[in-house]
Amino acid sequence: MPPTSDGARPLGLSGRACIYVLEARGQFLTVARTPGFTIPTLVFPLMFYVFFGVVMGFSPAAPTFLLATYGVFGLIGPSLFGFGVGLATERDSGALLLKQTTPMPVGAYLLSRVVTALLFGMVIVVGLFLLGAYAAEVRLYRWQWFALAGVVLSSVIPFCSLGLAIGAWVRAQSAVAIVNLVYLPMAFLSGLWIPISLLPSFFRDVAVVFPAYHQSQLALKVVALDEGGSAGVHVLMVGIFTVVFLAVAVAGFRRVGSR
Repeated sequence: MPPTSDGARPLGLSGRACIYVLEARGQFLTVARTPGFTIPTLVFPLMFYVFFGVVMGFSPAAPTFLLATYGVFGLIGPSLFGFGVGLATERDSGALLLKQTTPMPVGAYLLSRVVTALLFGMVIVVGLFLLGAYAAEVRLYRWQWFALAGVVLSSVIPFCSLGLAIGAWVRAQSAVAIVNLVYLPMAFLSGLWIPISLLPSFFRDVAVVFPAYHQSQLALKVVALDEGGSAGVHVLMVGIFTVVFLAVAVAGFRRVGSR
């Protein structure tokens, strides 16, 4: 392969693939070795499900309902914190600038965080499904288990884009606080902890502005416990949110680059 104008040889397909794999591996190991991130991310959704879905059991449908909503809730954590806090920290510390001087493609940097959130999400989904099937005696058809897992894991798309938007704008010192201000109220107002039908009508009207609401409704539709409405509308809304968040993130990066 001929060298470029600066004398460097462009990376081939195998070289680029190696960079993607190494960056994803490095990001996953970095996060996995951070107890302050790993323990709350993995334990909280499972702990809440045990308490509210298994022990409390407010209604016969509660374990199945919470299996879907806590699955979506579980994906918010690694997606928002991985991008929102991680990106802001690396940007302010200069680590992101250092990576920009290497041959690493931007896609490898972004994909590594998506993959990390997805892997954490898979652990959460498996844990919730085991608790649901064996502790709460949730009974679903095989296709429902797979469909529910797919819908829940697809939550990384809108939530990672939201985390990217946060990380592109906020500073490292305030990133954790900002993420928590988005994370917890959105989970509550989207009906992930309490069924949206039990909230006052005002909160039900507000819920539609959150991607977590539409994502949870898609998950609940798999188990026939959703609030109704078209699945296509929920998918469209999730797509719109994703595009908007990505546009906000691009604007944030351009702001930083123009300084």
